[in-house]
Amino acid sequence: MLGHVPAPLDLSLVIPVMDEEGNVEELHRRLSSVLDSMPVTAEIVFVDDGSRDATVARLEEVFRADPRVRVVALRRNFGKTAALVAGFAEARGDVVVTMDGDLQDDPAELPRMLAALDADLDLVSGWKRLRHDPWTKRFPSKFFNATVRRFTGIPLHDFNCGFKAYRREVLLDLKLYGELHRFIPVLAYWKGYRVGELAVQHHPRRSGQSKFGAGRLFKGLLDFMKVLFLTRYMQRPLQLFGLLGLVLSGLGVVGLLYLGLLKALGQSVFQAHGPLLFLSGILLISGLQLFVLGLLGEMLRHYGYEPSAEYSVRRRLSRD
Repeated sequence: MLGHVPAPLDLSLVIPVMDEEGNVEELHRRLSSVLDSMPVTAEIVFVDDGSRDATVARLEEVFRADPRVRVVALRRNFGKTAALVAGFAEARGDVVVTMDGDLQDDPAELPRMLAALDADLDLVSGWKRLRHDPWTKRFPSKFFNATVRRFTGIPLHDFNCGFKAYRREVLLDLKLYGELHRFIPVLAYWKGYRVGELAVQHHPRRSGQSKFGAGRLFKGLLDFMKVLFLTRYMQRPLQLFGLLGLVLSGLGVVGLLYLGLLKALGQSVFQAHGPLLFLSGILLISGLQLFVLGLLGEMLRHYGYEPSAEYSVRRRLSRD
C-alpha cells in the first residue's frame, strides 16, 4: 500500500534559527498575520541549528498551535548552509522563501517579494538598503558585496541577505555545502537563472545576539575564491592553472636567458646574480607544476564527466 503523499503547496517559508527563544513566537505571529491575508497555501519550516536555549521548546509550542508549522531540529550546530539545506529538503512549496529568525527581516515584505518573483525572475534577493546593524557588520558586508559584485558582474547590493525568494527548480539545481549560502545568487546566475533584487525593510535586533561579525569577512572571501573557481574554471581547469603556469615559467625562462647572456659576456652569474638565478629556477619549476596540475584537473574532469552538469534546462516541450 502506498504511503500518503503530501499535497504540493504554493509557498514554503524556510527559517533557520539558533538561540532565538525571544524571537520565534513573535516572528510566527507576524508571519501568520501576513499569510492569513494572502490567497496561497503555505507552510512555515523552522530549522533549529543546535540552539542551546529554549528555542526548540518555543518552536514546539508554535507547532502545536499552527498546522502550517513544521520543525526540524538538528543534533548540533552545523552552520547556516546546512540548516538551509535541511529546510529545503523538507519544503514542499513551488516557491521557497528564506528569512532570518531574528525579526530583522519584515514578514510584511513577503507579498512584494512574491510579486517581484512573478515579474519574470527565478530568484529575488533582498537588499537591506537602510541597515540597522553596528558598523562591525555593515563595513565588512559592504566590502564583501562590492568585491563579489566587481568580480562576478552581478548587479546586486546585498548577496548575503537572508531574505530571498526562489522558484523551486533553482534550489533543486544547486549543490550547497560549507558556507555557500552566501553565494546562492552567484551560483544561480552562472547556471543561467534570472536573478533580481528588491529593497526591503530592515529592523534593529530586539532580542538575542548576532551570530555574524567582522571575523567572517575573511572566511567569506576565501569561499568567494572557491565559488569563482567552481563557476568559471571547474569545467576547464587547464585554462586557469595552465595560464598561471605559462606566466610563471615564462618569467623563469626570461630570467635564465638574461643570466645566460651575462655569462656569455664574461660576468660571474653565481656570485653577482645568485638570487636572480635562484628565483628564475623556482619560477620555472613552479610554472611547470601548475601546468601539470591543470592537466591532472582535465583528466579528472574527463573521467568524472556528467552530461547533466554541463547545462540547466529551463523548459521542455515534448510529445514523448
